[in-house]
Amino acid sequence: MSELLIVFIGALVALVITGSILFSALGSQRQMSARVARIGARARPMSADDLQVRQLKLKTAKASPLLDGLAKRLMPRPGAVRARLQRTGYNISLGRYLGISVVVGLMMMIVCTVVIDLPWFAAVAAGFVAGIGLPHLYVGWLAARQRARFTALFPDAIDLMVRGLRSGLPVTETIAACGREMTAPVGPEFRRIADAVRLGQTLEDSLWDAARRVDTPEFKFFVISLSVQKETGGNLGETLANLSEILRSRKQMRLKVKAMSSEARASAMILGGLPFMMFGIIYFLSPDYEAVLFTDPRGKMLLGAVLGLMGMGVLVMQKMVKFEI
Repeated sequence: MSELLIVFIGALVALVITGSILFSALGSQRQMSARVARIGARARPMSADDLQVRQLKLKTAKASPLLDGLAKRLMPRPGAVRARLQRTGYNISLGRYLGISVVVGLMMMIVCTVVIDLPWFAAVAAGFVAGIGLPHLYVGWLAARQRARFTALFPDAIDLMVRGLRSGLPVTETIAACGREMTAPVGPEFRRIADAVRLGQTLEDSLWDAARRVDTPEFKFFVISLSVQKETGGNLGETLANLSEILRSRKQMRLKVKAMSSEARASAMILGGLPFMMFGIIYFLSPDYEAVLFTDPRGKMLLGAVLGLMGMGVLVMQKMVKFEI
């Protein structure tokens, strides 16, 4: 049975490699056609409307449309996955995400079958869980890191807008100035808003699109402030100055809560890592005592169950020490 499983995995890997080669060849052909079209467009004059349409197509072009189409059919919620990938700050398409998930799942199956010598059904289950879970966790970590960077720089961007508004600049010009002056990830996001407004999209729609990409309460406060000011009027510079002060107060409260919960987080790390440390020490002192967990099938099942329970316990402790402000 294990030989048949290895042959099946090898054939599946060969199929994935062949498909990648075909997709790369088709992508090269499309890139050549797009390059010829760009050269032809440069040779003839273009109107302002045609230039805007061309820039919009370039911004929304897909790197691998075949893989993206396959991902749309296989994934249950492709729109939510695409929005989650956009929050990372990297240009990750649905097709690339699906390919990475498949590769991670196959690698986990091979490791569980060849190295750990698990039964084929356990290896398939482990590969399925790893293929879905590990890329999902990594994308979540990238999105959280991007969100933290944006939140740290966002009050400075609002202060820059306040100075621009008080000097007499319109809102769109202050947003474009923030895009030029601020560093990533705040600057590129404001540049996308300014570019969308130049291409004909309304300021409110472009701001809400950015709010869905960024997905932070601070930026949603900013969009709501601009929307309310547009409906009711008033001093926008004063409103944004108050908002900047509120965001800085939220940051101070968040840091205070983090300092007060540091003891609980340290305890959770110690309780989560202590069993693995003791397992390693006992295995170093007496390897034969724990070797049955790796040689006997019942020991392997017990080891897998213990690792699953330990993982659930670590997640529960992480949720207990995590506070939202």
